[in-house]
Amino acid sequence: MISGFLCVILPIVVTLGILRKYRESKWGKFESQDSLKGKVFIITGANSGIGKETTRCLVQRNAKVIMACRDIKSAKKAIADIRTTTANGEMIPLYLDLQSLDSIKTFANIILQDFPKIHVLINNAGISIPCRQSSITDDGFEIHFQVNYLGHFILTKLLLARLQESAPSRIVILSSTLHERGSIDFENLNGENGFDLKTRFNPPYCNSKLMDTYFAYELRNKLQNSGVSVYAVCPGWCKTGLMRHSRLTWYKWPIFLMVAIFFMRSSYQGCQTVVYCATSEELELQKEDWFYRDCQKYKSKHDFNAQISDKLWQVSEQLIANTKKF
Repeated sequence: MISGFLCVILPIVVTLGILRKYRESKWGKFESQDSLKGKVFIITGANSGIGKETTRCLVQRNAKVIMACRDIKSAKKAIADIRTTTANGEMIPLYLDLQSLDSIKTFANIILQDFPKIHVLINNAGISIPCRQSSITDDGFEIHFQVNYLGHFILTKLLLARLQESAPSRIVILSSTLHERGSIDFENLNGENGFDLKTRFNPPYCNSKLMDTYFAYELRNKLQNSGVSVYAVCPGWCKTGLMRHSRLTWYKWPIFLMVAIFFMRSSYQGCQTVVYCATSEELELQKEDWFYRDCQKYKSKHDFNAQISDKLWQVSEQLIANTKKF
């Protein structure tokens, strides 16, 4: 009986393993070890997941990384873990809570006061909460809208002059191919009219990722010939804390596990395109490309509209002005 069981199971396991390795070979890996000594990076959400592994890759190459984190205790644990793999580089944990506009302003002021150069800003932090658990921040914004998009929009604008002064510099904005399922309704940015839960995966998350991608699109256009390059990145579906709010019923687990075998990446695998866009010298020769996945350019299924891009920028600035905090 055991022999028969192995005859059935073993070929399945081997086949799945081969298919998994094939999938991994298509995800892209950036293997440059060129020194980043003297370069200053800011990474939001650097205490875990993709942010942590991006930090690890950068400090291994002697970069200075400012870890902008909501949980400083977790950031220090991340530093301790990274130090078990490399003694290179420098890591500086600083408090940043994207759910608080006051925190964003305080963080930016500290950066501008203490760091005369910023070479790369990586807008990595994000949140994904099931619609029924979603909430409004103390600043009055739907949480996905503020944390994933508007908070990074504000932070980038506050640091933009310093990035320009530090040119050549870069801004890397983490998006997702799920932006292709998003939409931008200027009458419902905060979900005032609710979300259609039947047609799309987590609509406020997809919408925020579409806004992030439009932000990169518009920022890139505004910064032409400024010495600041802008890239949007899809890291792929990764095993990170982003999924910590998700709850699967028992009967969905078998399907989830099968899908995960072929599509879920580790945080390290997910950070490869982020590091590529943040540091690769060859990108300077590819001026027309701005959206990347698997360490290569990605052609979005979304048809970007300059009018929507400009309007989103203007509406975002007006929302910030209305808070009277900046």
